[in-house]
Amino acid sequence: MTSKNRPCPICKKPRTQEHAPFCSSRCRDRDLSKWFGDGYAVPGRPALPEEIAAEVVGGKEE
Repeated sequence: MTSKNRPCPICKKPRTQEHAPFCSSRCRDRDLSKWFGDGYAVPGRPALPEEIAAEVVGGKEE
């Protein structure tokens, strides 16, 4: 099985094994920052507070 050498998803430079799938700690941190800052999102409507509460209460084992 051959593996393609894909570029860094942030800056498109070659990846490094140490920071895979990124090229550096800077790109890794930029990606993490996007997650924290709502830079990535799943399409769809926002969940209603009642739906969130039902999931939290319904997900607990007694």
